[in-house]
Amino acid sequence: QVQVVESGGGLVQPGGSLRLSCVVSGSIFVVNDMGWFRQAPGKERELVARISKEGSTVYASSMKGRFTISRDNAKNMVYLQMDSLEFEDTALYYCNADIIKKDWRRNVHWGQGTQVTVSS
Repeated sequence: QVQVVESGGGLVQPGGSLRLSCVVSGSIFVVNDMGWFRQAPGKERELVARISKEGSTVYASSMKGRFTISRDNAKNMVYLQMDSLEFEDTALYYCNADIIKKDWRRNVHWGQGTQVTVSS
């Protein structure tokens, strides 16, 4: 089995910062792309950023320059540094990971999400 667990969400004022973390554990052979998505109430889930195991990154245009994704391959962790947060960033943030397990099966696994609320 594979577990994906996010942490670091919370309540922050506009203009503030938060750092989300996500750890992947279990019967893992390779962790390929890792990513962060978010879903606000009444809206579709959307990509925030993703990062390959080589470190190449992709950002949604509205987050570029404010959010930074990074990863630690040795720890199977991915991070999302969020700066200059806006009310519109309020959402449930999900981590996902494209994983090849030790049985050679490949799937994308999702965490349960961590809530980020931007409010004054």
